Formats: sequence, structure tokens, C-alpha cells
Amino acid sequence: MNLLLSLATLFAVFHGAWRAAATVVGDFNHVERCKDLLYMSTPPQGMVETQLKKICQRYANKPRYVTLYDPHKRIPVYSAYTFKKTEGARRVDYPWMYEPQLEETDGNGNMLPFPPGYLHMKFEDSQAILDDYSDVVLYERGQLNPDQHQSDPHDRAATYTLTNVVPEIREFSIGPWREHLERVRVRLNNYCRGTAYVVTGVTTAGHTIRGHNQERAAIPEDMWSAYCCTDYDRNSPHNIRISFPTQGALAKNAKEGNAVHELPVQDLENYLKTRMDVDQNLQLFYDNCISPSPLPFRLHNTI
Repeated sequence: MNLLLSLATLFAVFHGAWRAAATVVGDFNHVERCKDLLYMSTPPQGMVETQLKKICQRYANKPRYVTLYDPHKRIPVYSAYTFKKTEGARRVDYPWMYEPQLEETDGNGNMLPFPPGYLHMKFEDSQAILDDYSDVVLYERGQLNPDQHQSDPHDRAATYTLTNVVPEIREFSIGPWREHLERVRVRLNNYCRGTAYVVTGVTTAGHTIRGHNQERAAIPEDMWSAYCCTDYDRNSPHNIRISFPTQGALAKNAKEGNAVHELPVQDLENYLKTRMDVDQNLQLFYDNCISPSPLPFRLHNTI
């Protein structure tokens, strides 16, 4: 009897260790430090996740950000990350990677570079592969967690996985969306005093990249993003201060009519409720990223 209990205990410990190492998880809290990448350790609420996979994007044995991934559309629904102060120059010499845990249950949970001469069939059912983007001239590999919002080389390298990428119309990607990413980078660099949490995602309308006579990666209809920074410079200019503690952004992934519009996060959530598989409790940030007030309660209505 004691032997059976010992074996059961050993199995539980082993199983727990495997769960801790695995990248695709039932909950982001299953991976050490993964929850720290989310505001108040809470992912966006209200997502209908029946067919979706939660990925703790792990590189060099450390969680870097989190992704809610759709293995059928072969694109992420969103990636959530912490912004790091950076000069913003984009690196292009990192290898593109894939997520082995979407297909396998062994390994150490790290994303891996596509090997030379890799076999498509091993991964292509569960995620995008390099061929999906190799012959398409209309689209860029758009990172939901962009490398120019990261500073540590490992954090930047981790953004180069196809589980963090969606097909962005080229004119939109290198134009309005790149300008938006730079605008947010400068704003958070200069005026966010604490940690800025960012969630960036997409809506889809059924259009896809096709390859080998198959529907492959879904093409986003909308790109959206929101950040939360509760510790910010309250002496900043008014036009900056109104963009804190939180702000949303929305744009069409299109060749024309693709301007990025900034809007309150709750307005963004209301829009997403009409375009995504979510319920009416959709909330991108816990408690709407309400900033702790530095004033005593009795003075809240005096300014």
C-alpha cells in the first residue's frame, strides 16, 4: 500500500513538473512567472475558448509573453506582453520559430527554430509554417507582440515565432500600424513610470491565405490593441495624460481606409463584442485597469 502511495506521489510530482514545463497550458497560471506577464495576473476575460490554445511563449527557459492561439485559423487571437523601454530599432536577424507543444507533449516547453528541411506534416495541422508566408507578396508577418516593444535580446527573439504572427496587408503594416506602434513606444517610454501591460489581437471575417489547395492562415479584418499603465507621470501634458492609465486602438487591416483610431478601452471592448466570439463580460484588463488614486477619497471630486 505504501509503495502504491509513493508511486502515486512520484507520478503527481512528475506530472506537475511536466505541466510546469509545457508551453500549451490549461491556464496561464500553470507556468511559473507566466501570470506575471498579465495585469493583475489576469488574462482578458470573456473569450470563448473552446477550440483555442493558451500558450505561454517560452524562450531560453523563461516565459516571455502569453498568446491565445487558434490552431484551426493558424493565427493568434491575441498576444499579451509587458512593454519594455527600448530605442525601438527592429532586429531582423532572429530565426523564425514554431511551437512544438501544439503538436507534441514532450520537450522542455521552449519555442524552437524551424529546422533546415523540416517536414511540414509534423506541424502544419496545428499552426502556420514558413511556406504559408513565403510566396505571398501582399502580406507582412505582423507580430502581435512586436520586437520594437522589447529590449532584452531574448525577449526580442521570442517575438519571432509564427504563433505570434498574423498576415498584415503590406501597406497597412509598414504604414499606419508601424506608426501606431512607434507612437505607443514613445508614449510609454516617456510617461509610464511602472509596468505597462499590452494586449494586441485581431478579428477575422473568413478570408485566408491559401496554400497547396488548402485554407491556411486566416487574414485579420481588424487589428486592435490596448495598454494599461497605472503608474504614470501625472504631470505630463493634458493631451498625454488623457491616454492614461489605459488606451485602446483599432484599425482595418486593409490597403486603404486603414487609419489607426485611438479610443477608450471600453469602447474597443464594445466593438469587439460584435466582431469576436466573446460574451458580454469581455474585459481586456482586470477591473478596467483602474488606476490607484494618489489622493485621499474625500478629495477625489475636487479636481
